Amino acid sequence: MISFEIPDKVRNTVTLMTMVAENMMRPVARYFDDHEHEIPWDYINMMHDANKQMGGGGFVPSSDKPKKAPEGEAPKKEGPRIGYQRLAYSAEVLSWGDTGLYLCSPVGLLGAAAVAATGTLEQKQLFLTRFGGEKPVLDAMALTEPHAGSAMPAEVRTTAVRDGDSWVLNGEKIFVTAGHKALVDTQGFVVVWATIDPSAGRAGVRPFVVEAGTPGGPVTKREHKLGIRASDTASVVLQDCRIPLDNILGSPEVEKKSGEGFKGAMATFDASRPMVAASALGVARATLEAVKEMLAAHGVTLRTGIPRSRMTNTEREVMDMEILLRSTWLLVLKSVWMMDEKKPNNLEASMGKVRAGDVVVRITQKAVELLGPLGYSREHLVEKWFRDAKINDLYEGTGQINRLIIARRILEYGRNELA
Repeated sequence: MISFEIPDKVRNTVTLMTMVAENMMRPVARYFDDHEHEIPWDYINMMHDANKQMGGGGFVPSSDKPKKAPEGEAPKKEGPRIGYQRLAYSAEVLSWGDTGLYLCSPVGLLGAAAVAATGTLEQKQLFLTRFGGEKPVLDAMALTEPHAGSAMPAEVRTTAVRDGDSWVLNGEKIFVTAGHKALVDTQGFVVVWATIDPSAGRAGVRPFVVEAGTPGGPVTKREHKLGIRASDTASVVLQDCRIPLDNILGSPEVEKKSGEGFKGAMATFDASRPMVAASALGVARATLEAVKEMLAAHGVTLRTGIPRSRMTNTEREVMDMEILLRSTWLLVLKSVWMMDEKKPNNLEASMGKVRAGDVVVRITQKAVELLGPLGYSREHLVEKWFRDAKINDLYEGTGQINRLIIARRILEYGRNELA
């Protein structure tokens, strides 16, 4: 049964991440917002060292799998699975510190989620253990292409052709979160979604691991953005990019009725969307706390325990912000608990993503309105959080796309019946 108490192992992580957020992220949040594309090496190296001290597994849920018992010994009783819950709590706390810096965390992000969702045990050991290596690495996922946008991943045109003991990739990917840091700055990897059989449609789509330094996979552009400016958003052009045969995640066999590759992409989103939602709520919590502190500093008392009809407008607004924040967090907890329990969470992941994307925009916008000049001034971080908020409604599936997914699941319609 789901519990709303923080598991002890997760609590320890939250304590550590809170110290990181307070001491290593919040003090430099404005600096890296102003200095887009500058590398936050102090933060990256510190997070890498902290990850190594925690065992080197990062926050990748696959590291929570029980180890096989030595021969002759009885297997240890498996405890509760908390890998995705740990990841969600960490995303919330680190995004409270700064969501742009959180996306520079060398502990496993979108690329790692794709490996965890679609890779074999050997591939997970090969790629995910790099987060505990001698040098920090970042990962990324390259799915979106210029022609399709939210129609992805069914409309992938990037191709992967087998040539002997290699795959050769050709195509263009845009809006790759942390793409430059993964391929250039930290020598990590990017999971690229490509089709091995264009005639098979979405059934032919597969994920491939492209490692830093691979010829034919240059980063060609870094976007200038409204928010999350500490994290780069890159374009990657694949030109006869040759990777090892074993770098395909999943089977290379195409069964047109199975849609394996498309299902793999969806499984990745089921894991990553709750993390986006958790990150959004970290920004929302930071904003709400700042509103309360700044109102108190100006002599505004927020009363509780009285009828709503007797509250001031400001008190009602803050109370509504609190309700939105707390209720949405419960939805996120449910979706990650389901992931840990190996339960299908497609509906809950999309619901949490939609709700959190709406809530963070509403809370940050209302904060700017309530604080007036203080909320609009660059003297405080509130205006920055307002800018950081909007991306949560856009990446990992826009709010409109996720609403469509929710409607299909609730009404039990297929994509051909409700498009």
